Amino acid sequence: MRKQHPLIGITSRWLPWLVTAVVFTKHVATVKVVSGRSMQPTLNPDMSKMMDVVLLNRLVTTDHNFERGDVVTLKSPTDHKHMIIKRIIALEGDIVRTRPPHSEALVSVPQGHIWVEGDEPFHTHDSNTFGPVPLGLVDGRVERILFPLSRWGPLGMPSRVQKEMSEGLRSRVLRATLKSRIVD
Repeated sequence: MRKQHPLIGITSRWLPWLVTAVVFTKHVATVKVVSGRSMQPTLNPDMSKMMDVVLLNRLVTTDHNFERGDVVTLKSPTDHKHMIIKRIIALEGDIVRTRPPHSEALVSVPQGHIWVEGDEPFHTHDSNTFGPVPLGLVDGRVERILFPLSRWGPLGMPSRVQKEMSEGLRSRVLRATLKSRIVD
């Protein structure tokens, strides 16, 4: 009887775990490093060299069950090799009062799309630049900050953004149920 090569034994023990890990990080959850200023003060709140590390839920991409206020990662509509991170401002059917540099004052978010914006309005490349985003570009929803440890926990919402989401957004986003009043 021939002796089995040692690599075959090691491979047969580790291969199932490797496949499980790949499937898990591709379809269930993964960890991402966030760079840039567009989501300040929610993410990377100061100008230190330390970047936030977040837990990304990828299961949500199967049913697209998103809510206004969710922070998502997505492929940039202008460069699919580049990933961006933004907050969902409006869902399909909503009408959005845009901000500069968008050329139209009001935009209706088409079916299968969302409107995303950065929390830092002066340092963001978002739907006000490229318009509504197809849901198919969403990579996942940010669930928690993992690092730095001093910020460990669920993703919060800065008070300025909370106020806009509860009060100011009412004047910026006209929900789908209100559309008939606006169009008439």
